[in-house]
Amino acid sequence: MNALEVAKKMETDAIKFYTEAAGKTGYEAGKKMFLSITEDEKRHLVMISDLIKGMNIKIEDVSPMGKVKTVFESMKDTMMKKVAASKDELDAFKIAMDMEKEGEKFYRKSLEAAKTDKEKALFTRLIEEERQHYEIFANTYSHLSDTGNWFLWEERGVIEG
Repeated sequence: MNALEVAKKMETDAIKFYTEAAGKTGYEAGKKMFLSITEDEKRHLVMISDLIKGMNIKIEDVSPMGKVKTVFESMKDTMMKKVAASKDELDAFKIAMDMEKEGEKFYRKSLEAAKTDKEKALFTRLIEEERQHYEIFANTYSHLSDTGNWFLWEERGVIEG
């Protein structure tokens, strides 16, 4: 199995996991975040599939962080309330963080082995998006683990002057 086929399998697995996680998450912002990331993974799958088919891929300039930030901004009041996350929800975010970290590592290795400019462009884009996905999950995990500290960390400019 070559790197593109492995990437296709990884993205398919991620879509399934994130869809299931969204269905099991009681935290509304977390649910929306999982669904947003699922859409990113679907887009990745299309880009990878198109490259495998020899088609021209469109590497869209999409910001996963920007999309999720919009979700969180629209729910700011709700999010400032202390949320009692279940162990299963926290575990889902930990698993998601691990998946994104492994995905980024895989795409870095694939970039080093890439032979065409299209492959290099695709893997470069996927590395950036996987890193952003990791940050999104890490911030959400932090928020669910300790809402107060998460807010202070995110709003540090107010405290630091």
